[in-house]
Amino acid sequence: MPKRVLQGVVVSDKNDKTIVVKVERRFTHPLLKKTVRRTKNYHAHDESNGHKVGDIVWIEEGRPMSKLKRWVVVDQAAEAAEA
Repeated sequence: MPKRVLQGVVVSDKNDKTIVVKVERRFTHPLLKKTVRRTKNYHAHDESNGHKVGDIVWIEEGRPMSKLKRWVVVDQAAEAAEA
């Protein structure tokens, strides 16, 4: 089974080698048929401390590194060239 990859915005970079990424998902409400936005924060491992608040990053599932940290920042070189 492939690892999940999510896109989000960095909302905190205060911890060492850790960033907090806010990921937004949209879905249609089953009863109201209205588009609903839900957000969730993920703690991700950032080895180089290279990402700052406001950056758009891709995160990928990884092994548990701490109590909250189960995601790893994917290298942005390839994605930046495509965008």
